[in-house]
Amino acid sequence: MKKVIILVIDSMGIGAMPDHKEFNDIAECNTIKNVAQKCGGLHIPNMQKMGIGNLCNIMGVEKEPNPVADFGIMKETSKGKCTTTGHWEIAGLILKTPFKTYPNGFDKKIIDEFIEKTGCGGVLANYPASGTEIIEKLHEEHERTKFPIIYTSADSVFQIAIDINVIPLETLYDWCKIARSILVGENNVSRVIARPYELIDGKPKRISKYRRDFSVEPFEDTVLDEVLKNNGAVIGVGKIEDIFVKKGVSHAIHTGSNKEGLQLTLDIIKEVQNLDNIKIKEIGDFDKELIFTNLVDTDMLFGHRNDYAGYGKAIEEIDEFLPKITDAMKEGETLIITADHGCDPTVPGTDHTREMVPVLVYKKGKDHGRNIGITDSFTYVADVVRQELNLM
Repeated sequence: MKKVIILVIDSMGIGAMPDHKEFNDIAECNTIKNVAQKCGGLHIPNMQKMGIGNLCNIMGVEKEPNPVADFGIMKETSKGKCTTTGHWEIAGLILKTPFKTYPNGFDKKIIDEFIEKTGCGGVLANYPASGTEIIEKLHEEHERTKFPIIYTSADSVFQIAIDINVIPLETLYDWCKIARSILVGENNVSRVIARPYELIDGKPKRISKYRRDFSVEPFEDTVLDEVLKNNGAVIGVGKIEDIFVKKGVSHAIHTGSNKEGLQLTLDIIKEVQNLDNIKIKEIGDFDKELIFTNLVDTDMLFGHRNDYAGYGKAIEEIDEFLPKITDAMKEGETLIITADHGCDPTVPGTDHTREMVPVLVYKKGKDHGRNIGITDSFTYVADVVRQELNLM
């Protein structure tokens, strides 16, 4: 069976896009470089061997004279800097019209319709904010009123936070589905995000494993659909299923952490049996396989919280795990490591940053070391998938 694995290290950008000013970002944003600098250097020997140090000056990472992977940088063609836009373009779909953002909060008409259709009685906040800060600020009022906390960011997102001991989790998901049905057409929003939390030691803490993203469905087929139409399996690990609204995804497992996502990816590669809702024997009925994994901790836990130390440690933990994946791969199988946007925790603000992203392409048992240069689009990844799975 032909196999390609895509690992998206969420938000690990590598330098400002030429149009960064249009997105209110500064020229100095460079997530991986700045994180390394603030951490006093990164120890990522496996990505170093693949050539990531050849892309820019990353403190602690040497340039590799004989990389074991092709290496390069990808520019983004789509007008956006969000998870949906980035992943869609990685899968070959360019978004020509950007999703709508709400820098001053959502229109009264939208909120009124949300309150009426959900029967929630009212909402709290309705303005751009850091998720961790807003639940700390409004938790007591949420507990008293039982109103959901609604907030957004510089991205096209409608986020709903609730304490699962105040509002049932299934009610939260139902409210998200209602919001999703409202935020279409002229009010089109990329994602409605369920942000459940609970009190731990008296402080609100978000529960990553129960987070759900209710995205818009891709408006055209992606390379994921192409794989399915050509007797292939597409296995989404993490929030991939949500990002593509199951379109082009044959099997999926949600994850609660990078550690869980990496282990599940390894188990799928090794064809470990009885993985939640994934039946490896069933996957074996196909002649090609695309494993698409999102590792979200870098973005969700550290980028948005301006925690450069946590971000750097997360990158190092991913790197430390990589040999388990490459050792388990069979000859001829391909691993692609990339990102979907930036979220530089060292620059002002807590939002995503409009950045280029690194791309490393490792094909086991084959010659490597080609400098890809700077591509015009993230769709380079989709082209590699097509080539390696004979979809061209």
